[in-house]
Amino acid sequence: MAVWCFGSINIDHIYTLPHLPAPGETLAAGTYRSQLGGKGANQSVAAARAGAQVRHLGAVGADGAAARAKLEAAGVDCTGVQQLQGATGHAVIMVDPVGENVIVIHPGANRDLSLDAALAALTGVELDDILLLQNETAHQAAIAEAALGLGMDVIYSAAPFDLEAVQSVLPFINTLVMNAVEAAQLQDALGVDFMDLPVSNVIVTRGSEGASWSSRGMETIHAPALPVTVVDTTGAGDCFTGALAAALDSGAVPEQAMRFASAAAALQVTRAGTAEAMPTRADILALLGKSG
Repeated sequence: MAVWCFGSINIDHIYTLPHLPAPGETLAAGTYRSQLGGKGANQSVAAARAGAQVRHLGAVGADGAAARAKLEAAGVDCTGVQQLQGATGHAVIMVDPVGENVIVIHPGANRDLSLDAALAALTGVELDDILLLQNETAHQAAIAEAALGLGMDVIYSAAPFDLEAVQSVLPFINTLVMNAVEAAQLQDALGVDFMDLPVSNVIVTRGSEGASWSSRGMETIHAPALPVTVVDTTGAGDCFTGALAAALDSGAVPEQAMRFASAAAALQVTRAGTAEAMPTRADILALLGKSG
C-alpha cells in the first residue's frame, strides 16, 4: 500500500513588514524566510511523517533542487517529480504586524508539467493505493481518471476552490475534502445536497468545530477538534488530509482515520509554518493517548 500525491510544489518567500505597501512604496522587511510550500508538497510531507510510504507526482523548475531535497528529507519518494527549465512555483507572502497579508503566486512548473510524464510515473500502483490531488496543478481530471481506472482510492481536496475544476474532477474521485467555506460555495453553486454528488464520501473540516465524514447509507462521523493553543493555522487542512490518507492506507476505519487526522492537525497549528510543521506519527499517537 502507498499514498501517491499529484500536486503542487512551491517555494514560499515570506517577508514581515511594518505595514503592507502602498502603490509605488518601497519597504524594508523586518525578517525573511523561505520554506517548502504548495498544497501538494504539504500533503505529501504530512502523509509521510504520519507513517505512509509516499510518492509525489509533480514538477519543479531549474531552481527547485532545494524544494525537492526537502521533500526527500521528509521521506517522500520524488522519482515522479519532473525537472523543467522554467521557474518552480512560488509565493511571495508579505505580512504586517497584525497578521494581514498580501500574497502573489506564480504557478510555474506546477502548471507547465507534462501530462504524459505524470501518467507514465503511475507505475507500480497497487489496488487500493491512495491518490491525493488538489487544485494547484494542471491535468487534475486526467490524472484522477487514470488513477481510478487503476483501482486507486482518489481523495480530492477542492482547494483553492474553483467550480469548473471541481466539476471536472468529481466523476473520477471517491472522496471529496473541503473546508466549511468551500462546502458552502459548492452547495450554493450546484444547488444539491452532498449526498446527491457523484462521490462516495464527503469530508468537511470546520477548524475548531472539528470535521465530519458523510457517506451514503451510513451515519455521519464527527471528529471533534482537540483543544490546543493555536500559533498558525496555515496548512492545517493539508495536514488533516495527508494524515487522513496515511491512516486509511494503514488500514484504519473511517472513524479511526478521522480522529488520527484531527490530532495531526491539532499538533500542526501549534507550530509556525506549513510543510516543516507537520507532526510525526509518534507525536500524533502520543497526543491521542493523552486525549483518551
